[in-house]
Amino acid sequence: MRSSLAVIRSLGKRELDVTAGEETRYATGAFSRYCSRRLVYPSPKKDEERFVRFLLDTLRSGKIDVLFPVADACLKPIVDHEEEISRYTRIALPPRDVFMKGYDKGATLRIALDNGIPCPRTFFPENADDVAGIAGEIDYPAVVKPRVSSGRRGVRVCRDPEDLVRAYEASASEFGPVVVQEFIPNGGELGVYTLLNARSEPRAVTVQRRIRSYPVSGGASTFRETVKDDRSREAAGIALHLLEAMRWSGVAMVEFRIDARDGSLKLMEVNPRFWGSLHLSILSGVDFPYLLYRMVMNGDVEPVPDYQEGVQCRWLLPGDILWYLSAPKTLQNLKEFLRFDTSDDILSLHDPGPTLGFALATARYALDPEMWRFVLRR
Repeated sequence: MRSSLAVIRSLGKRELDVTAGEETRYATGAFSRYCSRRLVYPSPKKDEERFVRFLLDTLRSGKIDVLFPVADACLKPIVDHEEEISRYTRIALPPRDVFMKGYDKGATLRIALDNGIPCPRTFFPENADDVAGIAGEIDYPAVVKPRVSSGRRGVRVCRDPEDLVRAYEASASEFGPVVVQEFIPNGGELGVYTLLNARSEPRAVTVQRRIRSYPVSGGASTFRETVKDDRSREAAGIALHLLEAMRWSGVAMVEFRIDARDGSLKLMEVNPRFWGSLHLSILSGVDFPYLLYRMVMNGDVEPVPDYQEGVQCRWLLPGDILWYLSAPKTLQNLKEFLRFDTSDDILSLHDPGPTLGFALATARYALDPEMWRFVLRR
């Protein structure tokens, strides 16, 4: 994962020993010069019990100061076993009751609505009968969104009541409980990236605007830029208000979409872990992984007062390639894609190993249908 690689590079450059684990030895970050030790663990998706047992055995056998859960599949098992794991190390996540407020999109939205945070019109169906009633009330297009997922997996845009009922059945059967929301026309997207201490006081904030995403309709950013203007300050203020209401601590990303109809900000979600574009935050002068490490070890850190605006970074492999293949084939898009004068999430002459790791991982998963469904999502 790009975010894992950014963590490894950040801490390794500070001369900390970094142990990195994945389900496969062919992992991008494992090939970094800053990775001291590599582990292959059982899949938390396929066998959560074995994953937790492996993790506990690893922690018992060696001195690990801090555990940084990054991959979505690892978050919930670690949080669910925080009492056992905390006997051997510190977990760089908020307590379970707080963490679930960000992990469950339904819980996040309820807190947001209770605190006057601008959100899309939202419904919380508990069964198919609820959805049938909502289908006749909501405007179209409408969105069905799993309460627990990431990267737009399971998100479906619906054009009419019948489509909404079908989308609910499909998403609920695969992902569990969902929310139904009005569709917000995309007038731009902003991400607010934060670090808060145990009292939910901000210690670092950066704001990025998405220039390109994959899927094109809305997904992970493949090219983005730090911004510092009235709109970004408004987004940061709303984000910090929400995280304070959640009693959040540690890192989190709060995502907003600008409503093309009236220019207002609407909350999309809270990401309760390190974000894919973490490298850009570090490039702009805010080293979130090292700040979080110091906070977990020492209890708090001094606030970082500012960040550099106008810094750009792309994710070429494979994000921006997929963006170009799925975006309209215009001359302007081609020119933008062929610009290679910005930093990259993975590519680095100083640390070239992760590029090889990505190539090996691509070969490893080339014949995996599940991975292709994940990569080619729309």
